[in-house]
Amino acid sequence: MFSLLWSIFLLLSSSRASVIQDFQVAQPPVVPADTKSCTVEIISHDFANSFADGPAITQLNPPQDCGSVGSWAAITLNLTVTTNGTQFDRLGIFTFHNVEIWRTSTFEPTIGDGIIWTYIKDVTQYMPLFSQPGEFLLELDNLIETGLDGVYFTIVAATYYESSTDHPPAKKADMIIPLSTLSNTTGDDASVPPAFSLNVTVPKNTVAIYAELFASGNGLEEDWFLNVPDEFFPDISSNITSSHDGFREVRLLIDGLVAGVAFPYITVFSGGFIPSFWRPIGSYGVAELPTYFVDVSPFVPLLTDGSPHNFTLDVVSAETNHTINSNWFVSGILQVILDTTSEPTTGRMTVHSASDYANTSITGFATDFGHFDATVTATRDIHIEADIRSGSDQLTHVVWKQDLRFTNIQTYRNNGLLATLTQTSYGNSSSTHNGVAVLSDIFSYPFSTNFDYLDETLTNWTSSIDHSYDRVLLPNPLRMVSTISNHQTTDGFFQLGSDKSGNFGNGTNNNTFSYSDAEGNTYTRRVNAINSNFNDTITIPLDEVGGNLAP
Repeated sequence: MFSLLWSIFLLLSSSRASVIQDFQVAQPPVVPADTKSCTVEIISHDFANSFADGPAITQLNPPQDCGSVGSWAAITLNLTVTTNGTQFDRLGIFTFHNVEIWRTSTFEPTIGDGIIWTYIKDVTQYMPLFSQPGEFLLELDNLIETGLDGVYFTIVAATYYESSTDHPPAKKADMIIPLSTLSNTTGDDASVPPAFSLNVTVPKNTVAIYAELFASGNGLEEDWFLNVPDEFFPDISSNITSSHDGFREVRLLIDGLVAGVAFPYITVFSGGFIPSFWRPIGSYGVAELPTYFVDVSPFVPLLTDGSPHNFTLDVVSAETNHTINSNWFVSGILQVILDTTSEPTTGRMTVHSASDYANTSITGFATDFGHFDATVTATRDIHIEADIRSGSDQLTHVVWKQDLRFTNIQTYRNNGLLATLTQTSYGNSSSTHNGVAVLSDIFSYPFSTNFDYLDETLTNWTSSIDHSYDRVLLPNPLRMVSTISNHQTTDGFFQLGSDKSGNFGNGTNNNTFSYSDAEGNTYTRRVNAINSNFNDTITIPLDEVGGNLAP
């Protein structure tokens, strides 16, 4: 533990005032403040040519001196990264026992003294994994070449909090099953399209299953929300954006039947739109990409026959053929609850009302000179019910519903050089077991932006963003209800340099955040930043923190 703290101290102490200390606004993890904790260094690794060299892989064993193994009150992961030079933002995938447990992204380093950031993630919900020795992997693909010399110097640590009378052991699933590639050499996420499928066998005495889905767009799908419907794509220059419209639905299918879906949140990475926006405040979700939840329990009567069943993850558009570009990275987790006896679970699915695809429409009109307006809408209604009888003769009636809505309104002018977008995505997913709420997800993700290339060289532009993340979430009965509201606005200008360096830009970023949960924890933060010369002149005129988690 001493060597870990010393390493982090050296990183932090080496960051002089001129080093940019980047951050994403988020609540601190809810952990006991007055109990014994044990910190273990997992990874200390420099990610340079890691596309070729591969991920950092290590063996992680549960600590023996922090209470009974598997009975901790909480577990957190601490990621601390420092870097300088010039580099693109890079995606990070944490997996443990072939299960993805955290998807993150780097902040973009710049010339000068560089940047540093720390983010702490609550991973208590994955306690069954941390209770057993296993292979821990961080994939952070990076590339060193002319104009890109930024190396990500990375330290990852785990902290285990001992349980007590005042802080009882956290609730946990009986087992966790990965929906992943099961690779031992990569981050275990699958690239779609095409769809990713895996055969899964669950124990015969399973009585409930809760899925968590990871999904993010990359390559031509990184800015999926600005993709143009196919019928209008010939009207603009193809190097401005991509085809296959601006709607995306992440689907989970079991034996070919839709089990649940997600309308994903827009995560803007630190090189997105105008990089000056995100120095030093990152877009919400960039350090911990949101995940999505499905109650798979209505399928339990079909899954407990002792045979393997096919689980499929894919991502689809509103086009007639549902095509998307390359690529999305997807994976999933099944949190499995077992009966107290080993007798098999029985029952039957009584209702399955879920079409293969969302109800979508694409409308619009085009004029001369690359002018067009396009609107994409989508609605999704899912209703699945089942009666489940456990081996201990307990009858559970499960009702799982989703009611999701989506609108994407785009305008393009001057052959696509001027673009505006207004997108709304909101909905309600809910599940009850014998009338008791076990999963609830009420979300609203409004997003609006304009993007104006100042000439046809596509080397300088202005942009602004207004986006929010509002979510009241009960992921499963093992966790508590929390409410997060984040509103962020940005505005700025950017001009490309040469050889991936020499860029110039400015930007403002205003962020208002609030968190509360069922245990009475609260956290608020209002912080504004002004970047007046890309890297050299950054000021934070306002930074107000409140709530009982603030200390």
